[in-house]
Amino acid sequence: MNEGLSVGREKIDELCINTIRTLSIDAIQKANSGHPGAPMGLAPAAYVLWTKFLNHNPQNPEWPDRDRFVLSGGHASMLLYSLLYLTGYDLSLDDLKNFRQWESKTPGHPEYAHTPGVETTTGPLGQGFSNAVGMALAEQYLASFFNRKDAEIIDHYTYMFCGDGDMMEGISSEAASLAGHLGLSKLICIYDDNKISIEGSTDIAFTEDVALRFKAYNWHVIKVDDGNDIDSIKNALEESKAETKKPSMIMLRTQIAFGSPNKQGTADAHGAPLGEEEVRLTKERLGFPVDDPFHVPEEVLDFYRECIERGNASQSNWQKKFDAYETAYPDLVKQWTHAIKGNLPAQWDSDLPKFKPADGPIATRAASGKVLNAIADKMPLLLGGSADLSPSNKTVIDSSFDFQKNSYNGRNIRFGVREHAMGGIMNGISLHGGLKPYGGTFLVFADYMRSSIRLAGLMKLPVIYVFTHDSIAVGEDGPTHQPVEHVASLRAIPGLTVIRPADALETVEAWRLAVNNADGPVALILSRQKLPVLDRAEYAPADGLEKGAYILADSDQKPVIILIATGSEVSITLEAGKKLLEKGIQTRVVSMPSWELFEKTPQEYKDKVLLPDVTTRIAVEAGIPMGWERYVTSAGQTVGISRFGASAPGGTLLEKFGFTSDNIVKKAIDLLDR
Repeated sequence: MNEGLSVGREKIDELCINTIRTLSIDAIQKANSGHPGAPMGLAPAAYVLWTKFLNHNPQNPEWPDRDRFVLSGGHASMLLYSLLYLTGYDLSLDDLKNFRQWESKTPGHPEYAHTPGVETTTGPLGQGFSNAVGMALAEQYLASFFNRKDAEIIDHYTYMFCGDGDMMEGISSEAASLAGHLGLSKLICIYDDNKISIEGSTDIAFTEDVALRFKAYNWHVIKVDDGNDIDSIKNALEESKAETKKPSMIMLRTQIAFGSPNKQGTADAHGAPLGEEEVRLTKERLGFPVDDPFHVPEEVLDFYRECIERGNASQSNWQKKFDAYETAYPDLVKQWTHAIKGNLPAQWDSDLPKFKPADGPIATRAASGKVLNAIADKMPLLLGGSADLSPSNKTVIDSSFDFQKNSYNGRNIRFGVREHAMGGIMNGISLHGGLKPYGGTFLVFADYMRSSIRLAGLMKLPVIYVFTHDSIAVGEDGPTHQPVEHVASLRAIPGLTVIRPADALETVEAWRLAVNNADGPVALILSRQKLPVLDRAEYAPADGLEKGAYILADSDQKPVIILIATGSEVSITLEAGKKLLEKGIQTRVVSMPSWELFEKTPQEYKDKVLLPDVTTRIAVEAGIPMGWERYVTSAGQTVGISRFGASAPGGTLLEKFGFTSDNIVKKAIDLLDR
C-alpha cells in the first residue's frame, strides 16, 4: 500500500512539474516570443516551493502576512503565470494563451498591479533581487514594531528566484552585501545556476565562485546538484527556514530547457521559442499529448488547486490570531490598519517647521532635515536613510536609532555606499506595504538609481528621494559632483514628480506633498548652499507649490515679460524682477518648482500664470535648458548651463555662468529691445 502511494506521489509530482514546462513552451510558441529555457529548468523548484512551502492565499493576493515571491529573472514570466493559473489566482488558461499580447494579463515580464499575485515588476536584472531584500527588511521592521510575545501578526518569508544574469548585475551584489550584514534570515533565494546566458556559456564572462562570494556576504549557502531532485530541494528549503541568523542562498544546478531533446543545456532556448518541431519532440519526451496545446491534466489542476483550501485555512488561522491581538492591543491595531491601507496618521503635518526670513538663510537640504524630523515624530512607519551621506543629506531621524541586525526597530537605514541597491530596496519596502520609505544621496548620483526610479514610476510606488547638492553651486568638488543634466533627466521619467523648492518654506510644502502622494515617486531636489527664506508677506504663499508653479511676484499692470525660475535661482530672479520694475518694465516672477504638478492643473490656471499673449519669457535654472522650450517660446530665452561645471567656490561659479540678477536683467532688456 505504501509503495503504491509512493508511486502515485511520484507520478503526480512529475505531471505537475511537466505541466509547468508544457504550459510555458506552448504560450511562448503561440506568442512567437519569450524565454522558455528558465521555466523548463526551474519547474521542479517552483513546484516544490509553491505547493509545499509558500504560505499564500490565491483567493486573497493582498493578505498582509502572506509569504512574498519574487521572480527576479522576469524574462521567465511564463513560469510565474503558469503557477498563478494552476494554484488558483485570478488568471485563466485563456490569459496564458494571450501571453505577450495587447492588453493581456500576461505581459512579457511580470508587472505589479497588473497581474494578480505578481509582487513586483521585474525585467531589468537584479532589480527583483534588491526588491526582495527590501521586502525582507520591511517584514523585520514591521514585526519588531507590531509583534508582541503573546501575538505575532507579522511572520512571513520572502522567497526569490534569480539567475546568472542577476548574479552578474552589480545591484545584486550591493543588495546581497547589505542583506548579509543585516542578517535578514527570512530571505531565501533559489539561484538558477544553469550556467547559460544569451551569448552562450557563462564561462565566457563569469567564472567566479558564487558560493564563496555569498558566504563572504554572510549568507547561508546550500548547494543542490540536481535541479530535478525535489527531495533535495525540499530539504534545502527546510534547512534555509531553520537558519535564523543569515539570509539563505540555495545554489540549484539546473539545465536550461530541461526536456527539450535538441536545445536542453544550450543558449538557443534562452530567449526564443523552441519551434514547432522541438515543442512536439519535447512533449513526446515528457509524455504529454503533442496535438493538445495548453493541456492540463485534471488530476494536476485538482492537486494545485489544493493551494486555495490551504491558503484560506492559513489566512483564517492568522485572522483568529489577529482578532485576539485586536482585543489586547487596540491602539496598535489602529496604526496597523492605517499602515496597511496606506493612510496617514491624523495630524501628521500639524507641527511642521515655520521658517521665517528673520531666521536667516538656510539651505533647502538643511530645511528638509528639519521637516523630515517633524514628520517622523508623527509617523512611526516612515523610515529610510542615505547612501553613506546622511550628514550632508540631513536624512537621519534624530528620535530613532539605526536599523541593524538584532535591532530591527530602528528607523535609520544605513545603506552604505550603495545607491543602486538603495533604490531597489526602497521599492521593495514600498511594495511590501505598511511603510513609507525615503532615501537620500547627492543629485549627481541619481544616475546610479535610475533603473529603480524608473520602475518606481512604472509601479506607481510612493517612495521619496532626497537629492541634495543640486547644481554647480556644489562648488569646489568640481564637475564630477556638479549635476548639470540630472534634473532634466529625472523629468523625463514618466510617473516621477520632480520638485525643486526655492526656499525653506517651499521645502515644507514639498515634503507635505511627497508624503501625501500615493500615486508615484517624488524626487526632492535640494540645495547645498544657503538660500534666503522668502518673505511671504511680500510674496505669494509657499503653498502655491502644490500646483507646480505660481505667481510669486507681479507688477501693478499687465506684465510685458515673465521670469520663471526654480530652486536656488528663484531668489536671484526675484532680485532681477525688482530691478526691472525699478526701470519701469512691468515684470512677473513665477516660481515653478515642479513641471509635473503644473502640467496636472487645468489649462485655465496655466494661462493665468503664464499669460499666453506674453511671449517674452526667461526661464532660469542652473542646469541644461532642454525642455524649457515648452514654457519659453522662441521669443524668450533660458538662462541655463550647457556644459559641465568647474572647480571653484559655488558663488564664483554662479557668477561666471551667468546666474546673477544683473545678467538676467540684461537678457530681459535685450529681448524686449528686439
